[in-house]
Amino acid sequence: MTDTPVPLTLPPQGYTDWLAELKGRIHTAQQRAALAVNRELVGLYWQIGRDILARQAEQGWGAKVIERLAHDLRSAFPEMKGFSPRNLKYMRAFAEAWPDESFVQAVLAQLPWYHHLALLDKLPGPETRKWYVAKAIEHNWSRNVLVMQIESRLLERSGQAVTNFPATLPAPQSDLAHESIKDPYRFDFLGLTDEAQEREIEGALVRHVTEFLLELGAGFAFVGRQVLLNVGGDEFFIDLLFYHLKLRCYVVIELKGGKFKPEHLGQLGFYLTAVDTQVKHPDDGPTIGLLLCKGKNKVVAEYALRNNAQPLGVAEYQLVESLPAELQTSLPSIEQIERELGKPMDDGTEE
Repeated sequence: MTDTPVPLTLPPQGYTDWLAELKGRIHTAQQRAALAVNRELVGLYWQIGRDILARQAEQGWGAKVIERLAHDLRSAFPEMKGFSPRNLKYMRAFAEAWPDESFVQAVLAQLPWYHHLALLDKLPGPETRKWYVAKAIEHNWSRNVLVMQIESRLLERSGQAVTNFPATLPAPQSDLAHESIKDPYRFDFLGLTDEAQEREIEGALVRHVTEFLLELGAGFAFVGRQVLLNVGGDEFFIDLLFYHLKLRCYVVIELKGGKFKPEHLGQLGFYLTAVDTQVKHPDDGPTIGLLLCKGKNKVVAEYALRNNAQPLGVAEYQLVESLPAELQTSLPSIEQIERELGKPMDDGTEE
């Protein structure tokens, strides 16, 4: 026998806002509960790994003890995942990689366990791992996005573009702007060869805008392609226009199909002046220009930027680049990236 549905009355005045507030509270409580569970789980795994390391060192226990421990723990806690021999070895490696318990509790416990497996597998040392840990926490990366950023060598490329930001932007905005620009940018997700023309690349970037935004980095919002500017009755078109949410400014990106030439900055600077005059809000920061080219002479770029009063950067882009053999894994598809960007952090369980 089924229950008869209770007829619902029309919500009273103010009910909708109240319901939205309650939903927000419940969602926040769920997130806090999940984070608390993950914090306890990561802390427990670190303690188990530390104990395995200590007993193997002090009492000479061999690797076989992990097989025995896995069997006994799974027998004692059949409802819990994570006590496989493989995962116990990861716990030992985790404790060995991070001997400072306070750092584990304060920082590392903010990331799910699966993230730590990727950090252990793909990165060589603590300093590099710490950088990716900080970025993963700051941007709430899923494990798939974390792996993709590691494999694309984000650390090595961040802040490497030639810019004049220290001379043209106030601190700390200049530091944030510099770190927001990479060199080179990798557009291999477009599937284009080096023979592709500028307009062809522009169109492909817009069609793959989710991947493009992921490659640009956190904070970039897409405004438009071939954005029209009317200056004194003449029409001009910006290749790509973005807004940076952290810098609170527009970013003009111009693509050049060949090697960097100093005269390219004249055109880009003209676009910056037009955006500053016609588009930006009085509360926005100065518009930043980024010239992306297939190649550049770094010294020539530095000379061209040295006495320029506008905030400009020059970086290369790569259409196709193969990964080194040790990093060749299947990168997530665009559908996977979209799903990952739209979901909360992993639950931290392990097979």
